[in-house]
Amino acid sequence: MKNVTLPALIGFGLLSVFLLFNASYTVNETEQVIITQFGKPVGDPISDAGLHFKIPFIQEVTRIEKRFLEWDGRPNEMPTKDKTYIVVDTFGRWRIHDAKQFFLRLRDERGALSRLDDILGSETRNAIAKHELIEVIRTTKDRQPDRDAVLVDAPGNVGVLYPISKGRAKIEEEIFNKASEKLTDFGIELLDVRFKRINYNESVQQRIYDRMISERQQIAERFRSEGEGEAAKILGKKERDLLEIESEAYKRVQEIQGTADAKATEIYASAYNRSEDSVAFYEFIKTMETYEEMLAGDSTLILTTGSDIFKFLKHVNPPAQ
Repeated sequence: MKNVTLPALIGFGLLSVFLLFNASYTVNETEQVIITQFGKPVGDPISDAGLHFKIPFIQEVTRIEKRFLEWDGRPNEMPTKDKTYIVVDTFGRWRIHDAKQFFLRLRDERGALSRLDDILGSETRNAIAKHELIEVIRTTKDRQPDRDAVLVDAPGNVGVLYPISKGRAKIEEEIFNKASEKLTDFGIELLDVRFKRINYNESVQQRIYDRMISERQQIAERFRSEGEGEAAKILGKKERDLLEIESEAYKRVQEIQGTADAKATEIYASAYNRSEDSVAFYEFIKTMETYEEMLAGDSTLILTTGSDIFKFLKHVNPPAQ
């Protein structure tokens, strides 16, 4: 030991640290590790978080994600059963449940995404081709295949909800089940597959829009017709009410005038029965009123000298004192 120099001790220490560093590795909570020796996996995947050891220089550490991963498919144009071309955009979620199988078959996530594109894209195309458009875009939840409540009286087939046998959710489930079976061989667990967006092909979009516009116009015309009918009813009711009011008012006027005439007649009769002077005065007043009505304006009046009306124009006898 006396012959061991300080530089040798330092070199030995550095070599020990280097070997220890190369022989140890850590595993995080979000990952699992495959140990490879000359490119081939050795032992089972390590998923326990913490410090672990391996043979330095010979064995290598390959880290594999343990969390949920996303797959976002490219929008693809595909035909439905009724030969309507649509653009379908899908997405999914997956995870690596068998790290060793995954490493042997696909090596890394890039290879897995490429395989997901192939399998999910193919199953989506097959599912769309086996179903009509209405099945792909609609999912009913205990909804009867009937018209919307607002469109019950709409003409023709406007607003009709055609019956469906499966619906979008069932088709997504069908794609999920078939793709899951194929992906299991690659150590992948498929968690979910959904349609993100479904659009019409540009060649048929304008035709669809024209049909939608036509249906909306039919509905608008029906609403306008109903509105005009209601307006006619309101105007008719207004005219009827106005006639009733005028009739009642005329009736009331006639009643008031009749009552007034009766009272006036009663007063006149009462005046006749009092004295000759009162009768003469009353006769004079009434005659003057008659003159006023007869001689208004440019009237021409021809009377005989024996007329009762003419006597006040001829002379007026003063009442006896």
